[in-house]
Amino acid sequence: MDNHLTAATRGRARARELGVVVGALPTGPLNAITDVEGVLVGHTTLDDGADLHTGVTAIVPRQLTAERRALPAAVYAGNGYGKLVGSTQIDELGVLESPVVLTATLSAFRAADALLTYLMDRSPEGISFNPVVGETNDGFLSDIRRRPITERHVLDALEGASGGLPAEGCVGAGTGTTALGYKAGIGTSSRRPMIEGAAGGEGGAVTVGALVQANFGGVLTVGGVPMPVEELVPGAAGEEPVGNSCMIVVATDAPLDARQLARLARRAIFAMGRVGASYSNGSGDYAIAFSTASPELPRLPDAGLNPLFAAVMDAVEEALLNSLFTATTTTGVRGRTRHAVPYDRLPRTGAGQQAG
Repeated sequence: MDNHLTAATRGRARARELGVVVGALPTGPLNAITDVEGVLVGHTTLDDGADLHTGVTAIVPRQLTAERRALPAAVYAGNGYGKLVGSTQIDELGVLESPVVLTATLSAFRAADALLTYLMDRSPEGISFNPVVGETNDGFLSDIRRRPITERHVLDALEGASGGLPAEGCVGAGTGTTALGYKAGIGTSSRRPMIEGAAGGEGGAVTVGALVQANFGGVLTVGGVPMPVEELVPGAAGEEPVGNSCMIVVATDAPLDARQLARLARRAIFAMGRVGASYSNGSGDYAIAFSTASPELPRLPDAGLNPLFAAVMDAVEEALLNSLFTATTTTGVRGRTRHAVPYDRLPRTGAGQQAG
């Protein structure tokens, strides 16, 4: 596993390191979903350097315990062309009862069975569980029909999940994904907006974190500037990927109910448009949002949600850019190649901001 393989280790950089700054809100210390206290991330990467480029990414809220079996949550389907296991129960009950696992489309069902093993081991008396598994189709670069994900791969990602800055780019469930014509992968970001009525009614900063598995079509747009791959990478235009999708996971420590979290999840999908998403017919675009806040805290009023909406939009946009900027050029099955974003053509939107 490579939970904390940094972009610098791979010779690639995050958006802010490249002078691309999204919005004015401060980030958390790591600028990652793990800035939300108790939210852990784990990866298992399968890459044989030839036909296999895939893996598993697990988002594990430590607040889910034997004493607290569920967290407020919501799902929003921007376009339902996908296999999001467990989503209807989240819709019905407004709660998340398991970690969120991400993987490749044809491995989603094996991953769900493995996640069920994980949940049963932690609740020996339980008789009903709702494992949540999202997916995107990495079949352009990886031999997806091999369905190589095993129970051990999923358990390794879950059991190895930790805090700190998660690895991004070609890692875990993003190992073989592509977006906007370029090689993409896993990306993450966070924001710390000030909210009236937070911190038990006194007001203060809350944290919103996002993690994305980017694998969708369109024209990459950075700070409003289009970066079409066919113009910037000679010879890169060609066969389009099979299947286009995006999985977005949003975590926050703000005290919100399921209805309010659904409003955040919708904004997460809207943020894809900022980076040039086409929202095509075959794109399964989903966002899952959950809150880790203590159930003892009073729920925030709807009138106070605007800073959270801005935080979600900015965090998701930057996470998507990070998923692209940290990814490396990859050649996969049948010799297909997706190129990394060329740094020398990026517009600089700012000199960078300090973490909050």
